[in-house]
Amino acid sequence: MRIEKNYDLSGMNTFRMKVSCACFVEYESVEELAALPWDSLPKPIKHIGGGSNLLFTGDFPGTILHSAIKHIKYVDMGLDEVPVIVGAGVCWDALVEELCGYGLWGAENLSLIPGEAGAAAVQNIGAYGVEFKDIVSGVSCYDMIEHRKCKFTVQECRYGYRESMFKEADGRYIITSVLLRLSRSKGPNLSYKGLEGIDASSPQKVREAVIAIRRTKLPDPAELGSAGSFFKNPVVSALDFARIVDAAPGVTVPHYILKGGFIKVPAAWLIDQCGFKGEREGGAAVYDKQPLVIVNESGEAAPQDILELEHRIIAGVRQRFGVSLSPEVEHII
Repeated sequence: MRIEKNYDLSGMNTFRMKVSCACFVEYESVEELAALPWDSLPKPIKHIGGGSNLLFTGDFPGTILHSAIKHIKYVDMGLDEVPVIVGAGVCWDALVEELCGYGLWGAENLSLIPGEAGAAAVQNIGAYGVEFKDIVSGVSCYDMIEHRKCKFTVQECRYGYRESMFKEADGRYIITSVLLRLSRSKGPNLSYKGLEGIDASSPQKVREAVIAIRRTKLPDPAELGSAGSFFKNPVVSALDFARIVDAAPGVTVPHYILKGGFIKVPAAWLIDQCGFKGEREGGAAVYDKQPLVIVNESGEAAPQDILELEHRIIAGVRQRFGVSLSPEVEHII
């Protein structure tokens, strides 16, 4: 276990915000987590993963917890379905790479998503027609209120679009491991239009195609600070969609029809139509290849630069299209 005071968090968030916390704790087992001196830790207490979906809006006055539980255990009984128990601190993309290398189907579309396995379960990460909920069957946690171990089925996790019960619980549950279910023979999910025509002969081939697509659209966090997609794609009613169409005469509005008659509109398209691609605020900018991404362009951007740009984008899209964008990135105040 590692406990440090006045800890620099600039290496713990992919936005590279130069912020710190009063106390930083990294643990390697559930037993170490349970044995923490909870009453004496600076408050509030916040658990983070790889910091790939976070915006620290300033120095954090309390304690940041981080998991170093990094086991990967295969429950191979010779069946088509292979359960895999994954520690919350495992790098998500390294895990996907290993699963694809073993020829297991299910996670390949989620390649190159930054972060860790525990955070993937909180966020219900998704890409190219697949979400985390599609490959998980259970989540093990530590209850911060009752100070005990607990488990949840995928149904109890109440997964939705970038949502889960863990977000609603406001930090009560710390995810310690996840139980995934992969398949030897399931085959590829090519429902996403951009995957049409790729070599899908193996999970590894699909992974390679997904990585190639992601690299054309999204910056590498190791080279350019960002938190990936900053905004959620709005889901609107048929009436609201008609207003969006009216606000963009002569232009085809990309959209996806959902159950119940609702329609999902790409936030990137709305932002681009409002002319925000490449827009700057201090050291921050809207990524010139993908307007859904805000980047720490200078490497010296302050949290306020990101927030100002966020507010301008929200106001601009609302004014033109009547749609209120919601951030996908969690703001830690």
